[in-house]
Amino acid sequence: MDKSHYVYILLTERNTLYCGYTDDVEKRFKQHLEGKGAKYTRANKPVKLVYQRSFDTKQEALKEEYRIKHKLTRTQKLELINSQ
Repeated sequence: MDKSHYVYILLTERNTLYCGYTDDVEKRFKQHLEGKGAKYTRANKPVKLVYQRSFDTKQEALKEEYRIKHKLTRTQKLELINSQ
């Protein structure tokens, strides 16, 4: 059985948004909290998981992660978060 693949967005202490990819959201969030996640979240401590969406393939998830990170404005990201 294939694993699900996820795109997620975290809200940080500095009120910034961080978008990432994982196959285990809870485990990845814990890594971010422990300072073992991305360089960005070591400097900007996450406080809350505000968005997650599952995909059938890693390729689909990574494509969506890229779209969120590089194509959406902060306002558009907040709209995405509020639409779920």
